[in-house]
Amino acid sequence: MLDLGFQELIVIFVVAILVFGPKRLPELSRTVGKALRELKTAVQGVKESIDEVEDEVEGVKKDVSGLPSSLMKTESDQNMDNQKEDKEKTKDAST
Repeated sequence: MLDLGFQELIVIFVVAILVFGPKRLPELSRTVGKALRELKTAVQGVKESIDEVEDEVEGVKKDVSGLPSSLMKTESDQNMDNQKEDKEKTKDAST
């Protein structure tokens, strides 16, 4: 993820001590740790939700693939069929 070496960590620690002071640093580190833990938990929950939805989609795809092809016509195919039927009705009515 991040390539932080030992020297970079020391610099970050020194800057944190200078900015926040030695008394508030333990409290700040606990707060940051809790926030990171909650973030990881939330990310894991989102991943699990996505996996569940993908499983449901796969199940629906399997269910749909078992249906007869006549039921799987698209809306445009159905519109074209309706137009053909209307033309045939018009021809029959005129004769």
